[in-house]
This record gives sequence, C-alpha cells and structure tokens, in this order.
Amino acid sequence: MAKGSNAPTGGSTVKDGGTAKGVGVGPGVGAGAGGARAVSPLWALGLLRSELAVTFRRWRTLALLAVLAAVPVLVGIAVKIETSDGGSVGAGGPDGEGPAFIAQVTNNGLFLVFTALAATLPFFLPMAVGVVAGDSIAGEASAGTLRYLLVAPAGRTRLLLAKYATTLAFCVVATLVVAVSALAVGALLFPLGEVTTISGTRISFSEGLLRALLIALVVAASLIGVAALGLFVSTLTSSGIAAMATTVGLLITVQIVDQIPQLHAVHPYLFPHYWLSFADLMRDPVYWDDLVKNLGLQALYASVFGSAAWARFGAKDIAS
Repeated sequence: MAKGSNAPTGGSTVKDGGTAKGVGVGPGVGAGAGGARAVSPLWALGLLRSELAVTFRRWRTLALLAVLAAVPVLVGIAVKIETSDGGSVGAGGPDGEGPAFIAQVTNNGLFLVFTALAATLPFFLPMAVGVVAGDSIAGEASAGTLRYLLVAPAGRTRLLLAKYATTLAFCVVATLVVAVSALAVGALLFPLGEVTTISGTRISFSEGLLRALLIALVVAASLIGVAALGLFVSTLTSSGIAAMATTVGLLITVQIVDQIPQLHAVHPYLFPHYWLSFADLMRDPVYWDDLVKNLGLQALYASVFGSAAWARFGAKDIAS
C-alpha cells in the first residue's frame, strides 16, 4: 500500500475502473496523491509474459501439445505400414481437401504437414484451444486467484486482453507443433523434393515449405473465433471445468450442425465452415475466395464474442 494511504480495509467484491477496490484494500492501492496511477506499458507486458509462462508451464497445456504432436506420428506410421507392400492409400475427398493429401504423402513427406493439419483442425486443435480459453477466466475464479489479480493495477480490460493474447499464442504454438512434428516425421519416413500442387503444377521444395508455413498460420488464424467463444464462456461461470466442457460441447454442436444438409442456409455463418479452405493455398494460382471468407468470419466471431466477454467481465462481481 502506498505510504500515507488512508484506504479502508472493508469490502468483498472487486469493481475495477483501472484501480482495485475491496479485497481487503481500498482505492488507495496503486494510487498516488493525485488519484489512480497510470499502468506502464512495461507492467502490461509483464502481465502478458506472466500469463504466457503460467499457461505453458501447466501440465495440462503440455499434455495437449504432446497429444497434438503425436497425431502426425501416428498418421505417418499408419501410411508407412499401409504402403510398405507397395500398395497405396485412398485418394480421399474431392479437390484435395482433407484426406486427399494422404495420397501424396508417400511421394513427398511434406504432404504429411497438410494431412496432419487437415486431420487435427476439425476437432483436436479447436478442442485444445477451447480447453485453454475456457479455463482462462473461470479457472482463476475457481482457484480463488481472480480477485487478487484484479488488485494489481491491471484493470479488467488489460487482464482480459492478456488472457486472450495468451490463448492466441497457444493457437499459434499448437499449430506449429503439429506442423513441425509432421515435417520431421515426413522427412524420416518419406522422400522429400519438388511439390506437386493440387492444380498439377510443380513447385520447388523451398516454395513448398513456405506454403506449408503460410498454411500453418492460416490454420492458427482459423482458431481465433473458437478462442473468443471460449473466453466469453469463461466469463459466465466460476467453474473452470464447466467452462471447458461448455466450450468443447458448443464446438461439437456447431460441427454437427455444419454437416446437416437441411441446414445448409446457415452453414456459411458457422465458424468451422471454411476451415479446410487452407487447401486452396496448394493451388496454382491460389484460390483466395474461401480463404478470405474464413478469415473474415473468424474476425467477426472474435469481435462479437470478444465484445461480449468484455461487457460481461466488466460488469461481473468478483467474489473469489
């Protein structure tokens, strides 16, 4: 507490307008003689750094990343076993989407990257992001640490932004873990070389690597809607388990709705509808229409649910 502060010691809730009230301390915390003390950018950066460290040190986060890294290993081994007698894997769906990449893995290990991303994007990646996002606020409340975080001169908006930025960082890391694991396994089990695009043209291996990186970034960007949805759900409850379960349940429900032909009218507005459009980056020339629709849809979901999370968290009484 600042020297000379006459702050009372009562209160049981945290109401934040840039400074903290309650939790055994009054408005004098973090304030100078002239009122609330401005939060330095370095302090805000420290808050983000702290959130990143806490998130990526949790055993649950490490377990999720380990599972994601194992998926390309299992796919690569399965393809290697199936083709060990000279046979071939199935050609998959039309236009090279999803499993269609499997048919190219034996010719070029780089295609294992695209196959692994196509295999993990519909469920494993968004589920992992949903777990991290759903636990971001609710987990702190459940552990009884949320009110103490708000005592620091962070402000609710800064804390919420730090939580969301941490979740987005997990999206990038999780996607890169899948891609790097797939590239390593592909290089070990299959030959590498020039890449044949979906359009039938050939590009150099270096350009193929560049497109693989771009695809990984697009896949990570495809998860920002799920991250915002999970963050919003996390502000609705004080139970981390309930928030994670609700987020994953909503994810599964939306995926099911996206597969019902009778509901085709709403499909273009569902956040997973254009997820596999990243395959268009393997065309020559690249088809941008669905890619732009996907990124625009993710930005819309991030704006809507991010704003809803901010409104809810800003008005929420923090009792734990």
